[in-house]
Amino acid sequence: MEKDTIAAIATALTNAGIGIVRVSGEEAIEIVDKIYKGKKNLKEAESHTIHYGHIVDEERMIDEVMVLVLKAPNTYTREDTVEIDCHGGVLVMKQILETVLKYGARLAEPGEFTKRAFLNGRIDLAEAEAVIGVINAQNNYALQASLEQLNGQVSKKVKKLREDILYQIAFIESALDDPEHISLDGYTQKGLSFVDKLLEELEKLLHSAENGKIVTEGIKTVILGKPNVGKSSLLNVLAGEDRAIVTDIAGTTRDILTEHILLGGISLNLVDTAGIRDTKDVIEQIGVEKARNIAKDADLIIYVADASIKLDENDKEIIEYIKDKKAIVLLNKTDLPMMITKEELEKNVDKPVILISAKEGKGIEELEEIIKQMFFHREISSDGEICITNMRHKQALQQAYNSICLVKQSMLDKMAEDFYTIDFMEAYEQLGYIIGEALEDDLVNEIFQKFCMGK
Repeated sequence: MEKDTIAAIATALTNAGIGIVRVSGEEAIEIVDKIYKGKKNLKEAESHTIHYGHIVDEERMIDEVMVLVLKAPNTYTREDTVEIDCHGGVLVMKQILETVLKYGARLAEPGEFTKRAFLNGRIDLAEAEAVIGVINAQNNYALQASLEQLNGQVSKKVKKLREDILYQIAFIESALDDPEHISLDGYTQKGLSFVDKLLEELEKLLHSAENGKIVTEGIKTVILGKPNVGKSSLLNVLAGEDRAIVTDIAGTTRDILTEHILLGGISLNLVDTAGIRDTKDVIEQIGVEKARNIAKDADLIIYVADASIKLDENDKEIIEYIKDKKAIVLLNKTDLPMMITKEELEKNVDKPVILISAKEGKGIEELEEIIKQMFFHREISSDGEICITNMRHKQALQQAYNSICLVKQSMLDKMAEDFYTIDFMEAYEQLGYIIGEALEDDLVNEIFQKFCMGK
């Protein structure tokens, strides 16, 4: 592994109150000492201390700074690390970085600080990937899941599963090598019990991965309904601003309008569609067809009905369409005299029905709670529960699950025990990929290329 000293700007490249230039490596303190002017040399400083001074290039002062000295091994990278806290102007940060590079450091690659933390054994690969999950989190659930992973919840679970599998491999191999002292009599029955429990554990993790994509990317939510029932008004209420044109003229929305919103910490990728109805207007027909097509791939459909008018054939068509889909029904315009009741609508559709008034903003909190119940239950909301949010992890878990299924089939077919170890070992290795065991360098590099420059 390379031991050279790296440096990068660790804060956003935009004007701000404070900027940070991070330096890590065997010569980090020595290099910064060459450009730092303060009361004492940084090499003489205690670890984890902050020092006031100036960054200079020969006789030219660049900025007034605070310098944080962190000595190995108790650092993020397990290398000597110096963080220069300067004024947050883009120009001054760049000049300090250029000066650090001039005196011996090289520019860090994207994610190289975290990569060094991984290669130096401070964190495993699952924990390293959680760092970018925390940075990119767009809602409370994604942040919580990433923090759980960063704190080692996924890694601990994977390591425990691998330990259990390795024990089975070791027992079988030992018995085959020394049958006089270790017997495999009755092992198949015990092995089946272990395999069933292991499959149950893997199934639970894979099930959490189904919600994982929704957690990180948001719930693809499509608003359906007849024209002029308040779909665009609902979008505006949820977005907190006037994103859609709202008029009393039916058919105003003719194209797809998308908006990413946070509803009580939940990410919704909200899509407002043209009103579903039979129409001879060619442009409106295209909008209606687009609405039907985009609803096919939705995670959630919000069907908006108008409480001030009776249900008609267009409503019945939508009710039939959402019958086998995850959907919530909103009975809107409850601020007007109601021509249809919640109870009447519930007889026609087997979905949660909420009384709302988009005009008055009523019913939104109940909508939020029902979405939470539908998508985020134990896997996210309970402390200690694991949610798999990384597609690479999901693929490795699936491969491990498939291998354990092969072990079970071999046991049921009463095959020789040495066949079990082949698939046990494959599952062991697949789980190892999650935490970075025996991973090819190209894949490791690809993973860290997704990070920002200074992390």
